[in-house]
Amino acid sequence: MPVAAGTALVLGGGIMGLSAARALAAQGWRTTVLDQDPIPNPRGSSHDQHRLIRHAYGAELGYMAMVDQAFAAWDRLWADLGTSHYVPTGVLAMAEAPGGWLGASRAALRGAGHAVEDIAPDSLPARLPMLAATGLTDAFLTIPGGVLLADRILAGLLRLCTTQGIRFRQARVTAVDPEHARATLADGTTLAADLLVVAAGPWLPRLLPAQPVRASRQVIVMLEPPAALRSAWEAAPMMLDLADDGGFYAVPPVAGATLKLGDHRFAPSGDAEEPRAASPAEAEEILALARRRLPGLDRYRLLEARACHYDVSPEERFLLAPLGARGWVMGGFSGHGFKFGPLLGEALASAVANPALATLLPAWAAGLAPPPPGLLPSGA
Repeated sequence: MPVAAGTALVLGGGIMGLSAARALAAQGWRTTVLDQDPIPNPRGSSHDQHRLIRHAYGAELGYMAMVDQAFAAWDRLWADLGTSHYVPTGVLAMAEAPGGWLGASRAALRGAGHAVEDIAPDSLPARLPMLAATGLTDAFLTIPGGVLLADRILAGLLRLCTTQGIRFRQARVTAVDPEHARATLADGTTLAADLLVVAAGPWLPRLLPAQPVRASRQVIVMLEPPAALRSAWEAAPMMLDLADDGGFYAVPPVAGATLKLGDHRFAPSGDAEEPRAASPAEAEEILALARRRLPGLDRYRLLEARACHYDVSPEERFLLAPLGARGWVMGGFSGHGFKFGPLLGEALASAVANPALATLLPAWAAGLAPPPPGLLPSGA
């Protein structure tokens, strides 16, 4: 039997918290979002100029299928916002050894009917003059895929949530009680509601230490390319370089954003309260991963090096599940969850409204099962 809407507390004002609040408010829930920092939270996992969306997911067929559902959810958000914050660039994947993630992605993509253009590695520098083919054995380009303008998305979601009547309160939560939908604040105040959603990103392990999620410190560098390569970078696809000793990803400087390089690997540890500034040694570690692929990298100007903290789960499986009698947890998004934010928010609201879906939702969110009937809007 569907659950009647009441009051909801959402902990966390990143892409997951705002998406859940938006979807719950659309179903009539009187929703309050709590965050310890201003929203958008500059320390949050979601706060950045850009995030990526792509179908290539290795052998993870569940997540690859979810990307189509995610694109549909983004389209519904763009309709509500009256504008799109997505730049289609295509996705270039490169590898220095055959098979592996790139080979599994190619097979999965073609098996699902997605177009994949195989590219001879030695032809890449002629197409993309910022690249060197040193050591490459395989490459492909696939479309769609591209850049989600994260900071603009969060600002737009905040405005949209405000027009829906969602309340926002800046307060630090020190304890949660999902059984009774309660949150205790640093000043000792206890807030209660009919529903509690914990979407606290890298702070989630502090609030729910029993959950299989940990914080991970990830360093990114922002660069200004040489003038001679600026136009080539602006027209470039997003890039995934999969070297055996640690590859990197590159986000092109589209729509006025900045060129960004990051590391595919997860740091072994992290604390969400750590400073976000990165040391010169941390920045150099990222740059070193890219030097053989981006010749003349010393001619790029380093604009910023900083850390972003992920909430990492085993095997990078999303955690979207009921918790206690009145709670839900959204976590473990491991650096690849942003692309699914609006979709997961809608799915949570559907499962809250229809408890029959609640037991089926976790396996789908973990990429291990198709969406249960009735979970997503028709046509999603």
